[in-house]
Amino acid sequence: MTVVLVGTTPVLPAAALPALRGAAAVYAGEGVDALLWSAEPVSAFTPGPSVVLLTTNLNEPAALSLISAGSPVIRTPAVPLLDAAAVMDRLRSPGGCPWDAEQDHKSLRQYLVEETYELLEAIEDGDRAALREELGDVLLQVLFHARIAAEDAEDPFGIDEVAGDLVAKLVGRHPHVFEGNDPAVHDATSQQHRWEELKQVEKQRESSVDGVATGQPAVALAGKLAQRVARAGFPVDLLPEGDDTGTTLFAVAALAKLAGEDPETELRAVARRFEANVRAAERAARAAGLTTLTAEGWRAHWPA
Repeated sequence: MTVVLVGTTPVLPAAALPALRGAAAVYAGEGVDALLWSAEPVSAFTPGPSVVLLTTNLNEPAALSLISAGSPVIRTPAVPLLDAAAVMDRLRSPGGCPWDAEQDHKSLRQYLVEETYELLEAIEDGDRAALREELGDVLLQVLFHARIAAEDAEDPFGIDEVAGDLVAKLVGRHPHVFEGNDPAVHDATSQQHRWEELKQVEKQRESSVDGVATGQPAVALAGKLAQRVARAGFPVDLLPEGDDTGTTLFAVAALAKLAGEDPETELRAVARRFEANVRAAERAARAAGLTTLTAEGWRAHWPA
């Protein structure tokens, strides 16, 4: 005899499967859909040597009967991701949070950008605690947008559809993993090329630069465009030429990307080091009793 405590979501613990497979009878107790698990209703419960009870309440009579007879209790592990989606639903529902209820895709754009950059900063700093927190904040944005999308009157979709599309994409773009050997894939570089080929066929793109997000930072955009056209056989000598600042920056970013570097990351790293040096010089100046810095003062206190 076994009692399986399930949560509010229809997920069974793996540890319960042996008992379920060998059960003479499975009963659906409080909060459990009997049809979903092909179980008998608890009203027909009869104790026996190989009986399994699925329930959300260990205090219901059938559960208490089995437990008092020495039956083990198998608990369903928490599924925080499902809980997070449920919390988001609650916040957007009547009686939830007024601010959350007022938001739409456009009003949330700034937060998506902010949270993404905060996550990027945590990665750059190697801060594991911040990384964990910021990943959660980015996940919140995904859940928030999916919940809003589910409320659309003409074209609703929710987090399940988003996740389903992602699964289909990952499986479809990795035929060498899910469909056996793919001769076009033999290392990470060839996989990147194969990914782009499959994407172009899948999305029926007409241009090698279709799908490049033009709203991304300019350095990253220049690098991405150069990378895309290079995969299409674009010659380097046709990159923009000129002495103006924009053309020079584009060329530097494009050539860096083609050399296997990430110009956006490289530039951010230099900017972060510069920021750290500025703060260090200012601290040193304050320690020396200076409240303002001249050019010579900056040079004197600049980190070696």
